[in-house]
Amino acid sequence: MLIALWIINVLLAIAFLGAGGMKLARPKSALAEMGMGWVENVSPTSIKMLGGLEVLGAIGLILPLATDIALILTPIAAVCLAITMVGATVVHARRAEPMTVGIVLTLLAVVSAVLGFLAL
Repeated sequence: MLIALWIINVLLAIAFLGAGGMKLARPKSALAEMGMGWVENVSPTSIKMLGGLEVLGAIGLILPLATDIALILTPIAAVCLAITMVGATVVHARRAEPMTVGIVLTLLAVVSAVLGFLAL
């Protein structure tokens, strides 16, 4: 079970580090040009905050497992990322945009949380 948790968390961490890092590093206009139309309805501060939360969530998936310190933080990070992705899926649904990636990441985050709580 721990191996499955590591595999899922590494995949999630890569996805959220990439997405969050991009939101932190690029300006709102560049994100809009990349096809992220939802940024037009959100302030630049909110975009940066969302990116920072995604990066922190990715760190929370890996760091407690790697250090064997405060292991409860791993499933908590997964739950927080799942909540974030539910919000993202709702935003994309309202804008009639594809939601497949959001749904997949939500489900992976939920699986990570369940495995994390069971592994404690």
